[in-house]
Amino acid sequence: MKYLLWALALLGALTVPAAAQPAQRMEPAPAPPALTATRGITQLTLDGKPLLLRGGELENSTASDLALMERVWPKLKAAHFNTVLAPVYWELIEPQEGHFDWRSLDGIIAGARRHRMHLVLLWFGSWKNSQSSYVPAWVKRDQARFPRAATADGKSIEILSALNDANLRADADAFAALMAHLKQTDGARRTVLMVQVENEVGMIPEARDHSPAAEAAFAAPVPRALTDWLAAHRQGLDPALKTAWESHGAKTGAGWAETFGAGVWTDELFNAWTEGLFTGRVAARGKAVYPLPMFVNAALVRPGRLPGVYPSGGPLPHLFDIWKAAAPAIDFLSPDLYFPNFVEWADKYARPGNAMFIPETGRVSGAQMGANAFYAVGKLAAIGFSPYQPEQLGADLKALGDAYGVLEELTPLILARQGTARIAGITAPSSFEGVPDLAPQRFTFGDWVFDVRFKQPPPISTGQREDVEIPGAHGGLILQTGPDEFIVAGTGLFITFGSNSAADPIAGIERIEEGHFVDGAWKRDRVLNGDDNNQGRNLRLPAGQFVIRRVRLYRYH
Repeated sequence: MKYLLWALALLGALTVPAAAQPAQRMEPAPAPPALTATRGITQLTLDGKPLLLRGGELENSTASDLALMERVWPKLKAAHFNTVLAPVYWELIEPQEGHFDWRSLDGIIAGARRHRMHLVLLWFGSWKNSQSSYVPAWVKRDQARFPRAATADGKSIEILSALNDANLRADADAFAALMAHLKQTDGARRTVLMVQVENEVGMIPEARDHSPAAEAAFAAPVPRALTDWLAAHRQGLDPALKTAWESHGAKTGAGWAETFGAGVWTDELFNAWTEGLFTGRVAARGKAVYPLPMFVNAALVRPGRLPGVYPSGGPLPHLFDIWKAAAPAIDFLSPDLYFPNFVEWADKYARPGNAMFIPETGRVSGAQMGANAFYAVGKLAAIGFSPYQPEQLGADLKALGDAYGVLEELTPLILARQGTARIAGITAPSSFEGVPDLAPQRFTFGDWVFDVRFKQPPPISTGQREDVEIPGAHGGLILQTGPDEFIVAGTGLFITFGSNSAADPIAGIERIEEGHFVDGAWKRDRVLNGDDNNQGRNLRLPAGQFVIRRVRLYRYH
């Protein structure tokens, strides 16, 4: 007995009273990815640190084959991608109403984690390229419950009507289930950074839905939520929208034709509102569960085409106001940019408060895609760039990968300078017909002047008098790293330097180094002088490859 008492006494001596025990340190829950305003731009951040997405959007069907993806992941990783845009197919995840199968999604997430890559998910729900082709069979087969949009002659088309509550509930329920699954399985790991809600929303082959519900809504008063929004943002409205509204008396409480005028453009405004409202409500349901950044993408317009010939009502620049009013849960609007006039279209989406992201692009060489990426991240402060179907690019994947490799090395410098005067993005803009504008471009950094050309003087020995275009793509970045020091990267550029200093009006090249960055530190390879900088006259970024140069300038008189 005395041994038992001795043991209990010893245990009491060794036990710290609960009140005296140090409190366990609780680690804060990891913050989801976020869009962060800084320096007048928007960056994508994770744990407070900005990211730059070197992405690629998979071909529509690739992500449905996990065995195929096992060959795709290493190919993209080797080409310096850090992000994949992958569809989530409604028909696969909810094959029976209310019964979910997450194997396809979980397999994509697992593959991304194994290869240390980020994901942006594309919700192929009610719309994919304006059609409802990815809805489950139980939706497709029950037109009475899930009605379609209709043409003016009453013919149904393969597009769910945005004016039907059952259509909205089914899509929103599935999307909310998706976001709940992501929160449960990825909330701590945060492999998935953003979600695109639907894909290329729009109406085709007519400008709007003419189903009975749509006809009634079109004749009814324009929703007060829209006219109030127009009134509150009157001074900044798109000029065509502002004119249409004000020329008809800036009415409230009247039908669409009475408020904006009869015609195909008003049909498009109506379609933008109804499909934007539907998409925004789907997004809001999902965001209430797991608040990842969410965006929508737009199919762009060929010159001279009317709504309905192109997908009417999508998040196009002239419809930004409608989408902002209809879908506040959508964080930003993005272009799917396949036209040669990349610069013209990209500039239209670079608006204050609208994060710049190119989710789909292509139909140019891999080198030109790289040049466009440099322009987007340098001039427009893009959070990312993503060519379509990179797994099928073939030889162009190498050129794009070379550009991405340079962006990977320069990412810390780029992110620290976006939104400042210490960065410039360069490319030669083209017309819609693909004719490049090779006029010189000038960039100023304090008193330093960079004259960038896409042509170079011919060798004196040839006797030629005119400058000759540098072959291939033209694009680059200029990053100021010190008072007289710069990093210049890209392809197909010819650069001379000037000074705006009255005391020392001549700029000279002190030194040019060829090299690369390793873990953020500059590693010099060759020092380029003599013939390699034309005896101190210029900097040339060669055609057909993406390179990095460190340049130090000086002034004299």
